[in-house]
Amino acid sequence: MTNSLQDLPALPITRRKFIQTLLGFSIVSTLAGIFIPIVAYLLPTKAQADAGGPTDVGALADFPVGTGTVVSVNDTPVIIVNTKAGGLKALSAICTHLGCIVAWNDKKNVVESPCHDGLFNPVTGAVVSGPPPRGLPLYELAVKEGRVVIGKPLGQIYGS
Repeated sequence: MTNSLQDLPALPITRRKFIQTLLGFSIVSTLAGIFIPIVAYLLPTKAQADAGGPTDVGALADFPVGTGTVVSVNDTPVIIVNTKAGGLKALSAICTHLGCIVAWNDKKNVVESPCHDGLFNPVTGAVVSGPPPRGLPLYELAVKEGRVVIGKPLGQIYGS
């Protein structure tokens, strides 16, 4: 005596049962699609709950003199610049004009915005030229055991 699928009796599925099953699945899927995002929004994840603390962005050697590097600090772009005149500084990488992400300009040794060519002082964040209405706010910056750690912004960030 062998047990195979051929030996099992076939259970007929009626149209009514198929439609009921399909309708039940559709209702459950719709309700899950509505309520899961609501619950996810109301219950913050661990990453969101811990956001705002100091963020390690790399080793001091990753930021040589004469460079600027955009890094992410709590999902916000920050530019780390290292100049001969001012040393290591952390500035908001969001242009105060249109919210574009700024970049380091090697030739001019300034922070430059692609939005209408706004230029910022890499030491203070002040506007050098262009249409930005105010400078880039600085961030708290510390070097601990050879690691660069970024804290809170020291001014109003564009869009907040």
